Amino acid sequence: RRELSKISSQRPDIIKEVRGKGLLNAIVIENRKKKTAWDLCLKFLENGLLAKPTHGDKVRFAPPLVISEEQLMKCVEIIGKTIVDF
Repeated sequence: RRELSKISSQRPDIIKEVRGKGLLNAIVIENRKKKTAWDLCLKFLENGLLAKPTHGDKVRFAPPLVISEEQLMKCVEIIGKTIVDF
């Protein structure tokens, strides 16, 4: 969540909120120009990350139960890159 919050502070026009518990996290996005969480999840997929859109403005992240810190940071890197390009 700390790393997602850093991304959020760089792009508050896209991410309204970061929330979660443990490894289950979500971002709430600003619906702008008809872009939804679904559109963002498709961009994540293009960049190699699976995420689930919910309620049109939320993206949920649920990593595998066994994940290394290196793998987790790679995911954060993909999220950051995707948000910047979105």
